[in-house]
Amino acid sequence: MPSADSITRTGEETEAVGESLASTLSDSDVVYLIGELGAGKTTLARGLARGLGALAREVASPTFALLHEYAGSGEAIVLRHLDLYRLADDPRELGVLGLPDAVSGAPVCVEWPGAAIRRLLPPTVEITIHAGQGETRRIRVRRISPGARLED
Repeated sequence: MPSADSITRTGEETEAVGESLASTLSDSDVVYLIGELGAGKTTLARGLARGLGALAREVASPTFALLHEYAGSGEAIVLRHLDLYRLADDPRELGVLGLPDAVSGAPVCVEWPGAAIRRLLPPTVEITIHAGQGETRRIRVRRISPGARLED
C-alpha cells in the first residue's frame, strides 16, 4: 500500500475508506490513527472493523476502557482498538496493559499514539485525518517500512 490521500465529505465515506483499507491489513499490522479531537479517528476505525468482519455498530471510542476487541462472525478477534488519550506518554503506564503481548494475533488500531507506544508497538500503517469544513476530511494513509525512523 503506497501513500494515498482521500477526501471524504460524510462520516459514511470516512467509514468506507476504513473498510477498503481493511483488506490490506494482516494480523501483525499496527495502525496509528492521528488527528485532532473530532477528526474522525473512531469513524475510520469503525470502517476497519466492518471491513474485517466485525459488527461496525459495536465500535466506539475506547477512551475510558483503553482497549476494545472486536470479533468477526465467529469468536475470533479481528481488530483490537486502543485509545491512549488518557495515558501519560510513559512506557511504565503502557506496560500495565501488557503491550505488545496483549494485542498480538489481530490488527491493532491505536488512537493518540505517543513516543512511548512507538517504542512498544511501532506502526506499520499511519493514517492522518485532517478535519475540514463540516464533515469534510482529508485522510492520508502511509505504509511504513520495518525499521523506519518516525518523528515523535
